[in-house]
This record gives sequence, C-alpha cells and structure tokens, in this order.
Amino acid sequence: MAVFAVSQTATVTGFIKANDDENAEGITIGVKENSSQITTSGENGFYKLTIDAGKPITIVFFSINFSTLTYTVNAKPGETIKYSPILKFKGTLTAVEVTDKQGRREEVVRLDPMVFNQIPSVTGNIEDIIKTQMGVSSNNELSSGYSVRGGNFDENLVYVNDIEVYRPFLVRSGQQEGLSFANPSMVQNINFSAGGFEARYGDKLSSVLDITYRKPLKFGGSASGSFLGGNMQLEGVSNNRLLAWSIGARYRTNSYLLKSLDTRGEYRPSALDVQTFLTFDVNPKLKIEFLGNIANNRYLVIPASRQTNFGTVNNALRLTIYFDGQELMQYNTYMGGLSGTYRPNGKTKLKFITSAYHAKEEEIYTVQGQYYIDQLEADFGKETFGQVAYNRGIGTFLNNGRNYLDATVFNVEHKGTRYINNNSDFLWGARQQMEQINDKLSEWRTVDSSGFIIPYSATEINLLDVYKTKISLPSYRSQAYMQYNFNKMLADTSNFSVTAGIRANYWTVNQQLLISPRLTVSYKPNWKRDWLFKFSSGVYYQPPFYRELRGIDGSLNKDLKAQQSIHFVLTADYIFKMWERPFKLILSSYYKQLNNIIPYEIDNVRLRYFANNNAKGYVVGTDVRINGEFVKGVESWATIGFLRTYEKSPDNIHWDYLNKEGEVVFKNTAFDPVVDSVLVDPGFIPRPTDQLVTFGLFFQDYLPKFPSFKFNLNLQFGSGLPFGPPTHLRYQQVLRMPPYRRVDAGFAYNLLKANREIKRKNVFNNLKDMWIFLEIFNLLQVQNTVSFTWIQDVTGNRYAVPNYLTNRQVNVKLQIRF
Repeated sequence: MAVFAVSQTATVTGFIKANDDENAEGITIGVKENSSQITTSGENGFYKLTIDAGKPITIVFFSINFSTLTYTVNAKPGETIKYSPILKFKGTLTAVEVTDKQGRREEVVRLDPMVFNQIPSVTGNIEDIIKTQMGVSSNNELSSGYSVRGGNFDENLVYVNDIEVYRPFLVRSGQQEGLSFANPSMVQNINFSAGGFEARYGDKLSSVLDITYRKPLKFGGSASGSFLGGNMQLEGVSNNRLLAWSIGARYRTNSYLLKSLDTRGEYRPSALDVQTFLTFDVNPKLKIEFLGNIANNRYLVIPASRQTNFGTVNNALRLTIYFDGQELMQYNTYMGGLSGTYRPNGKTKLKFITSAYHAKEEEIYTVQGQYYIDQLEADFGKETFGQVAYNRGIGTFLNNGRNYLDATVFNVEHKGTRYINNNSDFLWGARQQMEQINDKLSEWRTVDSSGFIIPYSATEINLLDVYKTKISLPSYRSQAYMQYNFNKMLADTSNFSVTAGIRANYWTVNQQLLISPRLTVSYKPNWKRDWLFKFSSGVYYQPPFYRELRGIDGSLNKDLKAQQSIHFVLTADYIFKMWERPFKLILSSYYKQLNNIIPYEIDNVRLRYFANNNAKGYVVGTDVRINGEFVKGVESWATIGFLRTYEKSPDNIHWDYLNKEGEVVFKNTAFDPVVDSVLVDPGFIPRPTDQLVTFGLFFQDYLPKFPSFKFNLNLQFGSGLPFGPPTHLRYQQVLRMPPYRRVDAGFAYNLLKANREIKRKNVFNNLKDMWIFLEIFNLLQVQNTVSFTWIQDVTGNRYAVPNYLTNRQVNVKLQIRF
C-alpha cells in the first residue's frame, strides 16, 4: 500500500526569487484543485510541494507583496519536477498586511516593515507603524509609547527574536525617550496583536509586538541621513555561507524639533545605538543566533524662557516664565541574547534562549522658574487687543531631583514545537528569570507666590512632594506555557480552527501563582463571499514589575498582586475586490473585565502608580479597518475606533465641603466659611486612557506617468483624554484635554530608476535605489496638548497651563540601499 500511495503522487521543488534577485521567503505555494496541498518557501527561497500525479495540476504562488503566479503541470507518478520562478513586486510601495490563511485565523496582524520607510516619522522608531493600526492610539509624536484598547504604555509586550525588551523606567516626557530598541533597517517581520493573543506570548494585559530580524543572504546594506540624525546598516554572509551577519548603527537628535516648543533654551538631546545580529548554521539541524545591543540616550536642556497663551477669547491669559538651572536625563542599556535552534527531525523544533539586559538611568535636575500670570486684553475694539492688560500674579517655583536606577534582568528559556500532522501542532515553553533593581529616589519642589511659600507657614519652610527612598529589590520569576493548534477542512469545504493554551507564572516577591487559559476559535464558511469569523477569550494577568510596586511616595508595596483582564474579542474580516483591486475589511468588538487593577496617573509619558489593587473596571469598544489599493499598486488604510474604559475604587470616596450657598469650597476662610459636608461616592470614573473616538489614515499615491514620484499622508485623531490637578486624587482627574489632531505629509523621489541601463562604471551602479524625502510634520500647524503645568497663587487659585507638542517642521532625508 505504501508503494501504491507514492506512485500516485509527484513532487515539485525549486527556489523562488524576487525580481530584485533576492530570495523570496514566506511565499505560499498551493494546488488550486486541492487546498490541502500547500507549503511555504523557506529562508533561502526553497520550497517542496507534493502534488497528485497523472492529471493536470495548477500550482499557485501567492504573496500579497508579489503578483500571483500560476504554473500548470501534468506530472508522472513518482516524478520530481524542478521549477524556480521569479516573482514580480506589485509596486515599489509594498502592502502592509500579509493575508495568508494562518494569519487570518489568529488574532495577529502581520505588517510589512518596508512600509515604515514611507511613513513620515518624528522619532525614527518602528513603533510609529504600530500607531496606525486598529485599536492603537498615541497622543504624543515624540514618544514610542502607545495605548492599545484602553491600556497604558506598560501593558504592551515587545519581543525581538523571542527576547523580551523593556522601556526606560525614569523617563518623564517624550522628548527624553530617544531611540527604542528595534532597528527598522534590520527588521524582517512584524506581528502585532491588539488583544486575545495566544498563550505562547507573555503576561501583559493589552498587546504583543513580535519583531523578527532579517537573516542576510548576500552582502548589502542601507544608509540614511536627515536633519534629525542618520543610520547605517550592513549585512552579508561568509564564503561558506554558514555565517550570516548584520550590524546597524543609529544616531538621533531632536534638537531641530524641540526648538518649536514654547520653552526656549538650549536643547542637547542625543541618542546612539549599535546592534549586531549573527546567525551560524552549524549543520542542517542546528542553528545558533546572537543578538547584541548597546545604546546611550542623553537629554540635556538648559531652559531660558517660556511664553504660553491659554484660556478663552473672553478670558485670555498668558504665562511667562524665566528659568535658571538645567535638566539632565540619560540612560544606558546593554542587551545580549544567545539562542540555539535544533531540529532533530522534520516534525520537531527545539529552541534554547538565554539573554541579559542591563539599564543604568540617571535623572538630575534643578530648575528654578520665575513666573508671571497676566490677563490679556479681550476687547476687539481696543488697539491693545491681545496685549497684557494687567498682572494677576507672580511667583517662583523650584524643582529638584537626583534619581538613579540600576536594573538587571537575566533569563534562560526553552521553546518547543511538535508538528503532529498537517492539521495540528503542539507548542510548549518555560522560562526562569532573575531581576535585580537598585533605586535611589530624591526629589522635591517648592512654590513661592508673591513672597509667600505655598503652603504658607510663619515658622517653617514647607516643601512639596518630598520623596526620599533607597531600595534594592532582587526577585525571580518562573513562567511556562502549553498550546495546541488545530485546523480542519470540513466536508462542505468550510474551515474550522482552534488555538487553545494555558500559561503559568510565579513571582517570588508576592508569592502569587497565576494560571492563564486562552482560546481562539475561527470559522471560514463556504460562502461565495470571502468572510472569516473569530472569537477569542482568555484570562490575562500582568504581574507587577518594579514600576507598579513603587507608589507615589516612592515606597514599595511587596504585597501587590497581579492585575487581571478577561478578554472577549469577536472579529470578522472580509476580503473583496473593488475597482478590480484587492481590499480587506475588519470589524472587531471587544469587552475586557478588569480586576485587581492598580490605579495610576499620567503626566506626559510618565506613569505613576498608587501601588494598590483597590480598583476594578472595564473596557468596551469597537474597531473598524479597511485597507487596500485605493490607488492601484500601493496600499493605504483607514481605521476608526470607539472606546470606553472606566474604573471604580473605594479610595475615590471623599468628603465635599459646602458653603452657605451649597457650593463646594476647598478652603475654609472667614470670607467663605464651611457650613456643611457631604460624603460622595463618584462610582465609576474614566481611566486615564479613556478616549471615546480615534481615527487613523495612511494614504499613498504616485504620479502614473512618473512612478518615481511618491506621496503619502499620515493622519491621526483622538478625542480628549482625562486629566486633573496634581493632587494625586483620582476622582479629581476627570477633566478633558483638547483632542489630538495631527497630519504629517511626505514627498519622495527615487533618483535612480529600478531598471536603469548601466552604460559605464561608477559608484551608483552598486545602488538599488536612492530616495530623497521631503517630510512636513504637523502640516496643519495644530497645537496639541500633551499635559498641563499647574500654577498656584497665594490665594490658592490654580491655573492649568497647557504644555504643547511640536509645531510645523520640515525635514529632508536621503536614503540609499545597496
């Protein structure tokens, strides 16, 4: 019987290349007449497909980035046919989402990193492509942080080659961040999940960003330079093709951008990092990889003055501040990871990983500001309209801080995959992690209004927000998971798949064992229209890291438990054609029940936790996304989201004090005495990330007769986020910021034609392309508010002065690939 089975089949094999002579990895190869006969090309473009013999067969080579190719063959039983096609790119601007069958079944979106080169980016960080995705919002173009479906920046997992990477701990504002970990020039694959992700991913509440670096196949590289910095990346392989290497260096400075802020002064930001990725094929079964990174981010500002107008037309105010002192924020990070992948046979893959991460952060500042609050003339009929009418208060503030943090994370991990058959596979993994945190916190501030220290005392000087702590915290974490994937073609040719898994996590500090089951079910009915439906649910825990343990006053709560989020996600996607071009529509609704959550507040990008589990809450929302070829040959997309996230805590129950008119008063004085009080329970209040409406648009275009001329537009809108006075009382933080509105535009021209004729030898012959970009940031010159500075006078009146983000700026960038 075995001989008979072999005799009825044949084999087609070969190597797939793109029309730029690069090996094409990840191409789907399948038989049109039999959907169960399918495979994908490997890292070197190699594929091997088993087909039915003795009858005409149509083989389809498919990828969203390439034009589909078909090959018809009638093979003899037992015959091996060699066929090595060359696929043509659909366009220079490639598509963003790979709509392969596996990707549609998972709660994961696969992104093309080449799109990043087309997006006007203020930061130069790969996260800017994530900010345009469904369920994601960001209200700060200077930061790599993003919020996913009501979560905060700390609730997002980020992996590079299966190694978890971390955000800086002490950073307060977007302009301090510098470069994020991933180098865009080295990235091959980007997978992103906005919720309902699998058990093989770690323990965070909101999202997963999974990045894989590219394994080089031949010598090449890229370089770019602009007003904001530059980068260079080189890659190649050894003569025996056993060792592949890639090294990248980046330098970034935002001083050009920061000159557009209201605060004038001397800005000296700089960020530098060097990364290397090595791959060594020991033998066909064993592969060893090394990933190393050294980064230095430094932010120095010597502020001189600031002038900000705020208020309304009828009540316009101006804040003027003259500064002394300086602010220095710097952090150095070092990371090294070594992994070995062993394939004992065609059905088993074993991977062993060890990595170490070390961060040294310093925050040193002493800044004094002498401020004036002036009333502006609001009468249009007067010649002095818009000028200072009179002064409403003067004062001085002094902020001082000497904060140091040293963090070390070391772990060993094992991951395994067993391919059971064509319909199912089993995954497992375990990780042991050691953490050592050393933290020294020393900061305070004071306010002097009209010669009186606030709060006023006749006998002593009172400082505000005085925090002094010195902490050393060693700990260990243990994690493990199991996951089973099953996919089945039903009798009516509809498709059904299940991904089920479970995670376990234990941390020695709070001695809490967590069990996290997760499930995704998808069904593709046998309809004329190409619809697919998915439902995902699971219990997601986020054990506290050091930032959550540290309260507002700097003390640690070692009894803090893990936050819990129970996800329910229902998604439908529809692939269709419009104007004879491919499009995809995604509809997703979700609900997340939040338990044991840790309340926090946001100031710019600084998260400050209250270090207790007293709150519960929920997130509910809907996202809609459409992407496709609005312009033939290039991909564009639009997303819109609606969200509500609220929380409730007994800490928000408080007393309101009333005067004789029944009005709430904050200070008992002889002129307005307190005569009554009432106990108030505000119930559910908006969380700091509550944003009702978000909208994102990325649009690409080109001149049909001159395709080397490109245009792209990136638009983001987000309704106002909650904020409040710096009293650290969550129930007061229910005011609303103005909405975030930003449009960035980019124009690009390829100075070298793709199929140019080479007539004589010169240096440009070795270049694949040379692009020059003209980027206009904040095209509409909208003043977006990122936070508020609160100024108080001697009477206790507080003024919320908006801190604006960057204004319109123009950037020129030159980029080459070779």
